[in-house]
Amino acid sequence: QEHLVESGGGLMESGGSLRLSCTASGRTLSSYTVAWFRRAPGKEREFVGRIPPIGTPDYADSVKGRFTISRENAKNTVFLQMNSLKPEDTALYYCAAAYVPQRSTYLYWGQGTEVTVTT
Repeated sequence: QEHLVESGGGLMESGGSLRLSCTASGRTLSSYTVAWFRRAPGKEREFVGRIPPIGTPDYADSVKGRFTISRENAKNTVFLQMNSLKPEDTALYYCAAAYVPQRSTYLYWGQGTEVTVTT
């Protein structure tokens, strides 16, 4: 059973940076597309970005140019580097792995890490 664990969240001032990590026990993340999502208080879940096993990541327009997703396969970890943070980036961030096209969802999910951006 794959377990995903996010870390790195916290409190940050507007304009600051945070780096979130998504690690896995069980199978290797390098085999999967790994995506980041977020859910702000009172809002629907929002796609942030994803990184395929091979190739370049893609991002939601709301974070493009500010957020970067990368992998470190030796550590079985995917990172979400968040720069130029804005208060509207405040949310619970979580990662997901192994996209299942037939179900239009990901097979494995983490519990999330909270990010709060203050003005």
